[in-house]
Amino acid sequence: MPHFIAEYTHNIEAEADLPGLFEKVHACLGASGVFPLGGIRSRAVRLDTWRMADGQHDYAFVHMTLKVGAGRDLATRRQVADALFEVISGHFAALQARRLLALSFEMTELDAELNYKLNNVHAFLKGQAG
Repeated sequence: MPHFIAEYTHNIEAEADLPGLFEKVHACLGASGVFPLGGIRSRAVRLDTWRMADGQHDYAFVHMTLKVGAGRDLATRRQVADALFEVISGHFAALQARRLLALSFEMTELDAELNYKLNNVHAFLKGQAG
């Protein structure tokens, strides 16, 4: 954990540079000291069927979610969320200056008891460091 998910409208796919966004997201989350690198994952979901506002213009949106495991206090989650939204806003600033684009972001905390994981990446990365 955490998982970063970007849902985006198909009409900005060529300009959104989602791999670049993911690189920045991973750098931000890794630098926070809150999450282990081996648990950070990002993915994009292209939306081909959608409608926004009155449907009369070339609108676009990106809705992003960061799902985190339970156990961190609100101040820590807020600090991470604020830093990440700053990264997101900066990434999309030029595109938003050129077109109608709505950005939204939320952090959700997963249930402490009903969140199952099985991951061998942490051990792999630990072995790479030594």
